[in-house]
Parts: sequence; structure tokens; C-alpha cells
Amino acid sequence: MKVRREVLGDGHVDQALAEADDFTRDFQDFVTRFAWGEVWDRPGIDRRTRSVVTLTALTAGGHLDELALHVRAALRNGLTPAEIEEVLLHTGVYCGLPAARSAFTVAQRVVREETTPEDA
Repeated sequence: MKVRREVLGDGHVDQALAEADDFTRDFQDFVTRFAWGEVWDRPGIDRRTRSVVTLTALTAGGHLDELALHVRAALRNGLTPAEIEEVLLHTGVYCGLPAARSAFTVAQRVVREETTPEDA
């Protein structure tokens, strides 16, 4: 839970847990234990690198709601807007331009919300 909160922020985690019910509670537990406890907490690569991989995978899969969440996480993990731009440009070559265009639309909105003009 510590890693999940550090990467995604307390607000998101609190909301996800508050919205959990009998149908989704086990899924929230699964995500916390495996994604955040087993994978994101491994020592093999740092969180910045994990964010790069995650942005790429979410773009490739067209998971735009999840992409918005992880653009915020990437900023929290130390990626700059310019680095996020480079990741998305790179995905355009390997994941397709339509996927990258959609990802840019999402990321642009999030970067505008989360940064000051001089940061972007």
C-alpha cells in the first residue's frame, strides 16, 4: 500500500478503496498486493523506468483512463513533461501513430493540470 500511495497519490488510492464493494474489494486487494507489492517494489529498475514502461504499455494497449493516472504517477516519479513527450513520440513508432496521438491528448491534459507553465 505504501508504494501504491507514493506512486499514485493518497487521493486516488483513497477513492479507489472507498469505491470498492463486495464485487471489487478482492480486485483492489489483488492490485495492491501484486502490482504494487510485487512488481512496482522490485529492486531491478527504478520507478522512473517503471513509469516509462507503464506509459508505453498503456499507450500500446489503448488504456487511456489508466494512462492519465500513470502520467500523473510519472510526474510524481520524477519524469519531466519533456521526457513524457519523448516516451510518447517513441511509442508512435512502435505502437502506431493513432495510439500515440490519443496518448498525447490524454498526457497534454494531465500535464496542464499538474504542472505550472514554466514546468511544462
